[in-house]
Amino acid sequence: MNVIFLTTSRINNINTPGIYTDLMRKFRNEGHQVYIVVPVERKFGQKTQLKECDGVTILDVRTLNIQKTNIIEKGIGTVLLERQFINAIKKYFGNIHFDLILYSTPPITFNGVVSFLKKKNPKAVSYLLLKDIFPQNAVDLEMFSYKSLFYRYFRSKEIQLYKISDFIGCMSPANVEFVLKHNGFVNPSKVEVAPNCIELSLFQQIDESEVKRKYGLPENIPILVYGGNLGKPQGIDFIIKVLQSNKDRKDCFFLIVGSGTEFHKLNNWISHNNPANVKLMSQIPKHEFNALIKCCDVGLIFLDHRFTIPNYPSRLLSYLENRLPILAATDINSDIGKIAEANSYGLWCESRDVEDFNTILDKLLHSDLKTMGERGYKFLQDNYMVADLYRLIISHVN
Repeated sequence: MNVIFLTTSRINNINTPGIYTDLMRKFRNEGHQVYIVVPVERKFGQKTQLKECDGVTILDVRTLNIQKTNIIEKGIGTVLLERQFINAIKKYFGNIHFDLILYSTPPITFNGVVSFLKKKNPKAVSYLLLKDIFPQNAVDLEMFSYKSLFYRYFRSKEIQLYKISDFIGCMSPANVEFVLKHNGFVNPSKVEVAPNCIELSLFQQIDESEVKRKYGLPENIPILVYGGNLGKPQGIDFIIKVLQSNKDRKDCFFLIVGSGTEFHKLNNWISHNNPANVKLMSQIPKHEFNALIKCCDVGLIFLDHRFTIPNYPSRLLSYLENRLPILAATDINSDIGKIAEANSYGLWCESRDVEDFNTILDKLLHSDLKTMGERGYKFLQDNYMVADLYRLIISHVN
C-alpha cells in the first residue's frame, strides 16, 4: 500500500523518536511504501528536494517561515503552503497512486492538497490526525476576533477539511466531543479517539549524578521539569507567577527547557530575579533531553486558562515514558489533567490561581512519586502505543 503523509513538522529522517516518525516507521515496518511531504522554511536556506531515507521517501518543500516567526509571515506562509505542496506533489509524485492519505493539523489549510490527492486517487482513504483546532485557538488567545476576515477565511478552510476527511482522529475524548458539538455537519461515525502515540525507546543507561552536575541541577530535592514550546498557548504570565510564588522554596527545583516566541519574557524575569531554584535552558537535542528528563521527578504541563479547545500536549508522552508523575495547570476544557487524576498518575488545577497550583504542588511533593510514575508508565503502555494507532488507521483502509 502507498501511504502519503502531509505535515508541517520538521522531519529529516524517521529514526528520531516522535509521534509522527514513530507512526511512519510502523507503516514502513509493516511493508507499506511511505511518502512524507514536509515544509523546509526559508530560514534553512534549502530548495525543494526529494530524498530517500531509511526506506521512506521524503519530499522537502521550500516555504516561508511558518513556525516560531512573526504572525504576519506565519499567516502568509500558511496560506501559500497549500499551493506549494500541490505543485511539489505534482512534480515529484505525479505518477504514484496512493491508497491512504494521512495529514495532521496544524495547519488547517491542507484541504486543497487533500482534495487534489483524492481527485487523483478516488479510492484512497483520507485520515485527519487532528492535533490543533484552528482558528478557535487563536480566538481564545485574542489573536483575532470572530468578526475578522482571518477568522472567516480559516474557519471556512477548517469546515472544508472536516468535510473532505473520511475519518477524523482526535487526541482525547474531550476533543471528539468538541468537534461534534461545534461542527454539526460532521457525521459522528467518522470521528474517533486517535491519541498521540509513541514506540517505547530502548532503555538508556545514564549516570544521574554526572548529568545533574553537567546541567547544574540539585542532587537531593525533587526536580520539576517543563519541556517543550514556550509560546502564548503555554500562558507564560502564569508560569512566571508560579515561579515568583515559589522562588524561595528549598524543597523543589524548577527546570524549564524549550524555545518559542515567549522565551525572552521568561528569560527576562529570571535575569532580573535570579531565583536559586529555577533554571531555564534553550531547546536541546532530543537525545540530550531524554537523558536530562531521566534525572527529574515530576513533569509539568501548562496551558493558557483562556482556551475553550481541549489541547492535549504530546510532551505528556515523554513524562510517562520516563515514569514521571505530572502536574498539569490548564484551562478547564482540556482533559489531560483530569485523565491523569482519574488514573492516579498526576494532579491538575486550573491555570488561573497560583494558590491552587501551590496546593497541588504541596500535595504532589508529599506523595509517592515513584508509584505515581509507574502508574503513568502503565497507562502509556495500555493507551498510547503506536501499534494500536496503526491498527486503528489501517482498519479503515482494509
